[in-house]
Amino acid sequence: MSEPIRVVLVDDQQMVRAGFRMVIDSQGDLTVVGEAGDGASAVALLRNTPADVVLMDVRMPGTDGIEATRQVTALPDAPRVVVLTTFDLDEYVVAAIGAGASGFLLKDAAPEEMLSAVRTVHAGDSVIAASSTRRLLQHVAPMLRGAAPSSSVTDRQLADLTPREREVLVQMALGASNTEIAAQFVVSEATVKTHVGRVLAKTGSRDRVQAVVLAYRTGLVQPADLLRDA
Repeated sequence: MSEPIRVVLVDDQQMVRAGFRMVIDSQGDLTVVGEAGDGASAVALLRNTPADVVLMDVRMPGTDGIEATRQVTALPDAPRVVVLTTFDLDEYVVAAIGAGASGFLLKDAAPEEMLSAVRTVHAGDSVIAASSTRRLLQHVAPMLRGAAPSSSVTDRQLADLTPREREVLVQMALGASNTEIAAQFVVSEATVKTHVGRVLAKTGSRDRVQAVVLAYRTGLVQPADLLRDA
């Protein structure tokens, strides 16, 4: 049996952390290895506590979740960070992903969605539960165009993709899982994983979320596409 996924909880509300801990520790393949009530404490904790996934609140006193995410993802053997957000904090989601977060989750998501988020981000197979991804991207995607680097940079990042790899990137940006992409193109999930790996390598994306951000910044996918795909 493999070792459980090690999770650190970062939120300034103790009751929120207690709820998350109860749900996560109820699972045989997950375990909470630490908690912190603010960003600075989280960074200090993670310097000495090996972890796989961090659930990171954005708004906290002192060092907020965005700066904490930036510092945590710069650590050696850095864990993946899932940012906890609400609809009225879309600008924080954009900033947090720019700081290195690997995904985002609505703070009031169902327990099953939170567990899925931890597992899928750890595995690197999905951008987070598709329902959360699509709803959040409808709010966040328009902002990504405003945060775009120069078009020449982004165009170069897409230049080496094959037509099928571009199609896979589009589906990733619409919040599709590997299973859904495999069904869409009538191929195996192993083939999809290969395509996703090549997309990440060719675009220089650190992870799947960064590739999705690139798809919106380049205009390969438009926010309106999410509405058509819903």
